[in-house]
Amino acid sequence: MRSRGRSSLMLKRNQLVLGEKTYKTITEDIVHLLEKFPPKQYFALLFSAKVLFLLYIVTMGAIVFKGMGLQGVNHPVGWGTDIITFVFWIGIGHAGTLISAILFLFRQKWRTSIARTAEAMTVFAVMVAGTFPILHTGRPWLGYWLLPYPNQRGPLWVNFRSPLLWDVFAVSTYATVSMVFWYVGMVPDLATIRDRAKHPVRKAIYGVLSLGWRGTARAWNHYEIVYMLLAGLSTPLVLSVHSIVSFDFAVAGLPGWHTTIFPPYFVAGAVFSGFGMVVTLMTLLRHVVPVFKDYITIDHMEAMCKIIMCTGLMVGYAYGMEFFIAWYGGSPYEGFVFVNRAFGPYGWAYWIMVTCNVIIPQVFWFKKARTTIGIMFVVSIFVNIGMWFERYVIVVTSLHRDFLPANWGMFDMTFFDFGPLIGSFGMFFTLFLIYLRTLPPIAIAEVKPVLSVGRDGGHHG
Repeated sequence: MRSRGRSSLMLKRNQLVLGEKTYKTITEDIVHLLEKFPPKQYFALLFSAKVLFLLYIVTMGAIVFKGMGLQGVNHPVGWGTDIITFVFWIGIGHAGTLISAILFLFRQKWRTSIARTAEAMTVFAVMVAGTFPILHTGRPWLGYWLLPYPNQRGPLWVNFRSPLLWDVFAVSTYATVSMVFWYVGMVPDLATIRDRAKHPVRKAIYGVLSLGWRGTARAWNHYEIVYMLLAGLSTPLVLSVHSIVSFDFAVAGLPGWHTTIFPPYFVAGAVFSGFGMVVTLMTLLRHVVPVFKDYITIDHMEAMCKIIMCTGLMVGYAYGMEFFIAWYGGSPYEGFVFVNRAFGPYGWAYWIMVTCNVIIPQVFWFKKARTTIGIMFVVSIFVNIGMWFERYVIVVTSLHRDFLPANWGMFDMTFFDFGPLIGSFGMFFTLFLIYLRTLPPIAIAEVKPVLSVGRDGGHHG
């Protein structure tokens, strides 16, 4: 009687999967996307993404062929769009592993419908990001020189004290673990596609990819252990990779960069921008595949909006704390950089950053905004714009006016700065659209166990 009374007082949790779904209909809803011929709408999106991807290839090829002089980098701004965009895309890659690994370890069941696509976003974002520092070297065909391996160059060895080399280790480790984590999570679902396949080639391909999965109790036991270990391995990497990227700036002696708040500030900003991109992708996915509205519900979207609002406040705190430390430290050079950042020639970029990252996301204090798809989509776009400008402000404003006024100069972006930047979205969306039609975009094996959550007679966990 007492336990029945307690249960009646418990708040009823909203359903994580809407509609009268069964295990069979869940499989059909998700796998059917891979089995039927894509509609015209899909090809229109794919064509648009490929046009941008072509722009990316052409402009990148021109820079490799003619040299870095095509871009705006020059004295005194030696780091330009390539480094800015690299940091931007690495940040985008944060939310996927965060949603999947950290929320998995904390047993947050609302992650199940969005984890797979968020992981895919991580993998593609890191792939895009990795091309930019290699291009920035100016000699991309010598990119393998960044790797420490026994070679014939005598005393010429990689500089282990350089944070740029730390990037190589951090990003490559993060990319490897993220891809393995993503792939291992898909194995049971790939076996489901294999078992439904009618064409022998399709059956053979998914048979190889599913690693001979039979769904036995022993296989599930091993799978759960491996998945949990990978989640545990991925979690510190989420925090480490963007901390190390922030060291590119923080270990320098340059005012505006040399600050201890950068590692947590960069991680919070990365989670912020990553969730912004997840919301962008999920709103598009819900629109392109209407049946997914039963799996990616308003509650899922609202939870992500709350995280965006929270991390937006953290980023805003970091912006304010930078000014405080510049004043409290008493360094005139540090103080000048921050006054110049807000009111100098690039003040417009600073205020775009503040508006997009701090002010606009506060609209999510209102439940109406957190539950309206159109508002979510618009805010997520502003978040992505604002986060690119954050990296632009950090890189450009500290370099264009250094200690000596005789060195001062401006950074003007050229067509070959805009081309790879805009085109990189083409590469990202091309990979993402191909993924939607070749791999299960929602984790079938993880959604089925939460089917009863929020239903009458189901558990409320």
